[in-house]
Amino acid sequence: MSGVQRERGFAKWRHALTPLALVALIAAVAMPDVTLPRNTFNYIVTFDITQSMDVEDMVLDGAPVSRLKFSQAAMRDALGRLPCGSKVGWSVFTGQRVLLLMAPVEVCGNYDALLVSLDGIDGRMRWTNWSRIAEGGVYSAVRVAQDVGGGAAIAFVTDGQEAPPLSASRPLMEGINAARISGWLIGVGGDQPAAIPKTDANGNRIGVWQADDVIQVPPTPGSGVAAQTHEELSELRGEYLASVARQTGLDYRRLLNVTSFGDALLEARFARREPVPTDLRWCPALLALLLLVARFMPDAVLAWPRAWRKRIQSIVLHIAPAFNGRPTRAD
Repeated sequence: MSGVQRERGFAKWRHALTPLALVALIAAVAMPDVTLPRNTFNYIVTFDITQSMDVEDMVLDGAPVSRLKFSQAAMRDALGRLPCGSKVGWSVFTGQRVLLLMAPVEVCGNYDALLVSLDGIDGRMRWTNWSRIAEGGVYSAVRVAQDVGGGAAIAFVTDGQEAPPLSASRPLMEGINAARISGWLIGVGGDQPAAIPKTDANGNRIGVWQADDVIQVPPTPGSGVAAQTHEELSELRGEYLASVARQTGLDYRRLLNVTSFGDALLEARFARREPVPTDLRWCPALLALLLLVARFMPDAVLAWPRAWRKRIQSIVLHIAPAFNGRPTRAD
């Protein structure tokens, strides 16, 4: 069969591609989800909502934002990266207690609800202005995760500032079972001390905290000399959070950019292999697209392979005699 005959035969056969594409489109619409094994993650994310988290020493899209807003932006990025089948829930911390707002739900089926509820977390939920991260916050976060069940890990987002501050000689943790804890302490905040905004019960700013308004670090027992501190100012207490993490079996990560949160949550050691309903409708949809492209391809495009074959044959006929020691054939 000549090349021209083959191309004519294909041109006639192309008309049969339309019903095949229609069948593929029907399959794309009617195809149910297929259960496949996949790495998934399960977290309860706790946001510190104390007033130091309102310090605007983070930068997002070139503009200064509060630590809490930056943490929420980083979590939005993480939500978009978590695989379907993963679960995320929200809780907030102030005082010594973590309050569960939303138990973990599947991220793909509840993506919009997770985003809306995430944006609703702010300082107006605060029920007290003091905080004990090590003595109460981490314990409470662990208890909440255990009460919810399902093996959820914790991700506790905070700047590490406690109010009133702990004595430097006081142990940070006592009696906690690190084997029962899994997850992250996520540090957020700048390195330079900054004034802490003071807000009322409605979230309106009414100034900044002054040195006389807060309790400073107590003196070391036996010395009688108070440390020179600035608890009215706030910066990331990263070393303190890393120390707490080591004592509790958590891992510490600092939020340097909006992708840092997702990088931490997606670490393979926190993944669980589970069967997850997976949408594969894109496969027959892609097949339908390729069939339609082939069906309506211009005839001129079909002629290209034939033209290239003739050109290659011509080149071969001209150079082959040179390798065989014979003169080039004259056409």
